Amino acid sequence: MSDTLEPDGYRPRVTDSAVERALAAMPTVVIEGPKGCGKTWTGRKFARSEVLFDRDLNARRTVSIVPGLILDGPEPRLLDEWQLAPEIWNQARHASDEGRRTGRFILTGSAVPADDITRHSGVGRIARVLMRPMSLLETGESTAEVSIGSLLDAEPVGARRPDAEFAHIVEALCRGGWPRLLDRTVTDAQLFLDNYLGELCRTDVAEVDGVARNPDGVARLIASIARNVATTASFSKLAAEASGDRPLNRTTATEYQRSLQRLFVVEDAPCWRTHLRSRATLRAAPKRHFVDPSLAVAALGASPERLRTDLQALGFLFESLVVRDLRIYAQASGATVYHYRDSDQLEADAVIEARDGRWIAAEVKLGGNENIEQAARSLLSLRDKVDTARIGEPSKLLIITATGYGYDRPDGTTVVPISALGP
Repeated sequence: MSDTLEPDGYRPRVTDSAVERALAAMPTVVIEGPKGCGKTWTGRKFARSEVLFDRDLNARRTVSIVPGLILDGPEPRLLDEWQLAPEIWNQARHASDEGRRTGRFILTGSAVPADDITRHSGVGRIARVLMRPMSLLETGESTAEVSIGSLLDAEPVGARRPDAEFAHIVEALCRGGWPRLLDRTVTDAQLFLDNYLGELCRTDVAEVDGVARNPDGVARLIASIARNVATTASFSKLAAEASGDRPLNRTTATEYQRSLQRLFVVEDAPCWRTHLRSRATLRAAPKRHFVDPSLAVAALGASPERLRTDLQALGFLFESLVVRDLRIYAQASGATVYHYRDSDQLEADAVIEARDGRWIAAEVKLGGNENIEQAARSLLSLRDKVDTARIGEPSKLLIITATGYGYDRPDGTTVVPISALGP
């Protein structure tokens, strides 16, 4: 337990503003996200003292014996990996009622705890902020010349061609947005990610549920999700493709998937619920995504060189990269990312919807004039199909590419490279 100042070499995160706002409004802020995404560093940026439960066994023991000692210190006080000392939840909740002060505690966690731990509500006391791995903006690979906020405001788009080349985007996809890998080679990064997945299968999935799991079965399910990333594959399909020497039934696959969600490893995109003026019906199946596409690349045993020779697989993984960044940028505008699919097989890879109803539909393409034209036709068809009299016209119909310029097209669609996007 110690006092601390802002970490040296801290890279600003898009979620910093959300954490700052939450601390100004609430007594306790919980920063949640996958292991290794930078929660501790962000917590330290705002904290004046800290308790690191994953490194301090004595602190975990002290929680149940002398809880006041753990909570006592300069505020905001960081309680890192709090789920390792779950009793701290109620102690922080009760302390948050004292003095009616804001900005008292920062809790960080890499797993959603069992429901009985947080059964006592934190409403009015506790705010949650979700942190994902770093976007291309945060890793220094996007210019942020075009913001999601400006797109929601329907502002004109004109962006120069970013310096990032196609090969560089593919390498960024394989390396992922993990802070500790920023200065590492792709080969070193993928060794780290292989170990990350191995530890996840051996230990983390069992610990989050308190139930023994078959590591090989979890690994096979992760590989199955990776093969079906950015698709609406059903649990039955995932289970069938994950079957090995020991068949994996749909129920088991569902349980493993739920555990991976609680660890913030997978993050499916829900289907957009909207109003249509045609007889088509909306499909409800979510799209499968990891919190960072590098996990899918690692599970597939792929490499930048291999992906550049398999553009179909690369296309799905690039879509997942775009969805990761859109989620991070949209969160800064209080917006949510969905996908669209209807019974006529019309799809949109992403739909960004703000709380006030403004929306953007997006198609993701690696590039190429023919692909861009196809995406434009699809987006215009979607605009004509939804009931804009009820939900309003789209702010933008967006075609997100790997490289190139950003510009508004005469047909009402807009092209923007991923390396020019920001919040």
